[in-house]
Amino acid sequence: MVSLILIGILARFYYSAYEIGSTIRNDIDIEVFLEDITDQRRTQIRGEIAAMPIVESLTYISKDSAAAVFKDLFGAEGAALGDLGFLPASYRIKPVANTEADTLAYYVSQIEQFRGVDEVRFNITMLRVIDERMDLVLFIGFGVGLLILFTAMILVFNTIRLTIYAKQSIIRAMKLVGATNGFIRRPFLMEGILQGLLAALFATGIIWLFFTKALPFFVPQLVVIPWPFGRWYYLIGALFVLALFMGFFGSRWAARRFIKDSSLS
Repeated sequence: MVSLILIGILARFYYSAYEIGSTIRNDIDIEVFLEDITDQRRTQIRGEIAAMPIVESLTYISKDSAAAVFKDLFGAEGAALGDLGFLPASYRIKPVANTEADTLAYYVSQIEQFRGVDEVRFNITMLRVIDERMDLVLFIGFGVGLLILFTAMILVFNTIRLTIYAKQSIIRAMKLVGATNGFIRRPFLMEGILQGLLAALFATGIIWLFFTKALPFFVPQLVVIPWPFGRWYYLIGALFVLALFMGFFGSRWAARRFIKDSSLS
């Protein structure tokens, strides 16, 4: 139960961190500033960019639109500068979500070579830092989860082993009347599965209370932490499956090892 609680809480926090990183990553746009070129060449550049597989959407920002944005940002002080018309026209590229940084960098270098393109702005350094941090978070979370999972299976293993030792005389008597190892193992497997189901039931109840009652009461800012894939039942269902896995394989591991002809004959 404790293992499932830890895994459930870690899963929700790590999923939230991954979602935040993905949102920041996917908000990074590519800005392509154009020289003073003809409408025909501008249309050609648009077609060449739109044909690239990294492009999800492409927005054209004219000089007038750029000046309007400049005035909104800098108010009355920037109005005079905005009227000078020094801001270039540009294309804003929204890349396909989760495209690798090296792939984006390659296509950016291709765009920079287009005739009529003055400059391309793309924060590749920030993108790579986000990718590195997200990979580190996932690696640590996966490692901690495996450690907790293995520890829980060891606990199930030891519990079933002690139960087997306590019932050696009964098991020996069953063998004398012809019971097979598989037949003797079944009750211990059922015990492990039952332990897993009970652990999942209590653990999911505690996790629900923690995220819906305790956490909003003590730290209201964290109430926005999302459930994995946007629904509570994905995490709860995964914990029940994980509990069955731990209970079954932990008990099966112990039963296969300690219920043998050689050890109980």
